[in-house]
Amino acid sequence: MAQAQPSREEAFSLLTEYNKNEALIKHALAVEGVMRYCARKRGADEEKWGVIGLIHDLDYEQFPEQHCHKTEEILKSRDWPAEYIRAAVSHGWGICTDVEPQSDMEKVLYAIDELTGLIVATALVRPSKSVMDVKVKSVRKKWKDKAFAAGVSREVIAKGAEMLGVEVGELIEDAIMGMREVADEIGLKGEPRVSE
Repeated sequence: MAQAQPSREEAFSLLTEYNKNEALIKHALAVEGVMRYCARKRGADEEKWGVIGLIHDLDYEQFPEQHCHKTEEILKSRDWPAEYIRAAVSHGWGICTDVEPQSDMEKVLYAIDELTGLIVATALVRPSKSVMDVKVKSVRKKWKDKAFAAGVSREVIAKGAEMLGVEVGELIEDAIMGMREVADEIGLKGEPRVSE
C-alpha cells in the first residue's frame, strides 16, 4: 500500500515538536515558501515540495551534530515516504551526508537552503527590514562581500544553481519571490513608514 502524502499540518506540527527556536522555524517557513514557488514555476507538486521545505532542518536544533541523520531516523519512525526522507537528507550533501541531490526537487532544496539566509540578512540591513523591496542586485552585491552573512556558503548556492542549470541571478529572483509570499510569517514584511 502506498504511503499517504504527509500533510502540511503534520509537517508543521513535527517541525514545532522538535524546534522551539523562532529563527529556525522562520527559516523553515522561508524555505517552504521558496520550494512552493519553485514547484509552481516548474509545474511540480507544490504541496510535496512545500512539506519537504518545512521539515528539511527538522533535527537541527536538538541534534546539530547529527544533522540530517536524525531527520532520517525521525521520519522513518513515523512512516514518512522514502522520497520525502531522501530529499530532506540530500540537502546536507557534501556537508553532513553523502546523499547527492538528484531530482529537481532535491536540487532546488540544496540550492536555496543557504540562499534564503543570505536574502534574510540582506532584507534586515535595509531601512524597511522587508523582503518586499529586496532586489537581485542587492543580494548579488552582498554576495561579493564575504564578511556579510559569513556563515552562508556561496559555494553551495553556486553548485546548486549549476546542478539546476540556472544562473545564480535567476535562483536569487525565485528565492526572493517565494519569500515575499510568506513575508508575514517570516517577519520580513517590514514596517510601513508612518509619516510624522
